[in-house]
Amino acid sequence: MNATELRAMQAPIKQAYRDHPETAVIPARATGRIDQTALACIIETAHATIKAGLHPAAGGDGSLACSGDMLLDAVVACAGVTLAAVATAMGITIHHGTVTAEGHWDARGTLGTDRTAPVGVTDITLRFALDTDADAATTTRLIATTERYCVVLQTLRNPPQITVDPG
Repeated sequence: MNATELRAMQAPIKQAYRDHPETAVIPARATGRIDQTALACIIETAHATIKAGLHPAAGGDGSLACSGDMLLDAVVACAGVTLAAVATAMGITIHHGTVTAEGHWDARGTLGTDRTAPVGVTDITLRFALDTDADAATTTRLIATTERYCVVLQTLRNPPQITVDPG
């Protein structure tokens, strides 16, 4: 896809959102089925079934997906798709590119062995490795624009209000 095709594809969508802003608020939903026997949660997505379980640092055997890793997967996927779209819109060809996210979490917090240890990922580094003909200034602008429009990255930076409903 080139920039003209991308703009043509998105133009009617953007206009519809300008005309009817309320339609731009898109509901999102994920549901998981609990498997207590396996200490797992099965998530049926539109494209795959994911069985998430304990990380080896918390007692898992490593055969199931780890939700912390899935968080990093989500930011990588979003940043990669966003970068591809932004590069296309800017007329930049990416010959080869990777996006990598690395983070850390303290298993003591998750396991409750140290109440002062944080629970959750405490830092994330997002790294882009791009082979492109774009100059350094254009590549910097590409990454900055990707950063601005990446939904998952911006959600992590500006956490949403979360309500827990015990059902």
